Amino acid sequence: MQYQFADCVLDVSQHSLLKAGTPVAVEPQVFDLLHLLVQNRDRLISRDEIIEAVWQGRIVSDATISARIAAARKAVGDDGKAQTIIQTVARRGLKFVADVQSDQPKETSPQPAQAPPRVRYTSNDKGQSLAYSVGGSGPKAVRSGFGMSDIQAEWDCAPERAKLEQIEDRCQLLRFDYVGYGQSAQPIDKVDFDDAAEDLRAAADAAGFDRFALYSESGGVNGALRFAAKYPERVTRLAILNGYVDGRLRRAERPAADPIRTLIKEGWQKPNSGFTIAYLLSYFPEGPLEMLQQYAELMQASCPPERVLLQRDAGNAVANGPLLPLIQCPTLIMHSRRDGIHPLSEAQKLAAGIPNAELVVLNMANHAPLYGQPIWDEYMSDFIGFLTAD
Repeated sequence: MQYQFADCVLDVSQHSLLKAGTPVAVEPQVFDLLHLLVQNRDRLISRDEIIEAVWQGRIVSDATISARIAAARKAVGDDGKAQTIIQTVARRGLKFVADVQSDQPKETSPQPAQAPPRVRYTSNDKGQSLAYSVGGSGPKAVRSGFGMSDIQAEWDCAPERAKLEQIEDRCQLLRFDYVGYGQSAQPIDKVDFDDAAEDLRAAADAAGFDRFALYSESGGVNGALRFAAKYPERVTRLAILNGYVDGRLRRAERPAADPIRTLIKEGWQKPNSGFTIAYLLSYFPEGPLEMLQQYAELMQASCPPERVLLQRDAGNAVANGPLLPLIQCPTLIMHSRRDGIHPLSEAQKLAAGIPNAELVVLNMANHAPLYGQPIWDEYMSDFIGFLTAD
């Protein structure tokens, strides 16, 4: 269904916004807010209705709501002073005041919002609690994340939710938190990537995933490679985004000091810390900054700084080379051309070492594509197409 107003087109089925014929990147919560307002344009929408429709009733701050309203106005060419499209009624709510044309009669109630994920629990071989969640439908896929994850908090992070929704539209996706992170058992005193592979197996067993496509992001490659090498009969396909063969301590004869450790130690537990943003900018120099702030909040919630440092030290020292010849499934390696964290040469080593692997180079400097960037649609199409191929 499409709504046309001013010089904008809001396409609900495509989850897209055009302004003067040009696509506008909007976060999922901003899109949900616009959809709620435009489909109820004949009446005032209260703050409680906004929270229920956009945040599924979760407790959110006034600042967060105001930020989404401001972003919605900016996306459609409005602002808080003009209010020619979205009008604020003091202490009561919002009203959509622009003239609207739609390809169907006006709706009088919001569409049901997608339910937040249900978190389930199992135990790994050591008896530690392991949190996991399954969503979507289609071919089975499992994510081996980069470690600093929280499967519940991810749903409230707009750009991460946008990615998950796209994947779950085509796949039945299993996500889990490694032990020591997010909703799983805590704390831990070391990071062992063989243990990580067994956490992955325990989550897959609990979810009933016997055979599946496996994808890993950055440091998540360490557990994914070990699982695929140890249980080749269970992995139908392997996708690797910005992974690496050797940790940074093994890449150079004289490894330089690690300034990122200092950024983690100084800023991890401080809300809105410049140190944390600087840490993320080393991974995502192309931004955008407002999206990095959301990821900072997500990662800070997932684990304390001492655990981040354990993971970083383990990743710096890892050697994955012996595992590569053991990978038997079709493998897609995607890597940023100008990645400053794991250089393109590491992706080339992965592609050379894994039999019949394919390397796709992404023309960007960010460690991973972020929702709304020009490369996003092409990247997601290639990535999900690979996971769901026969």
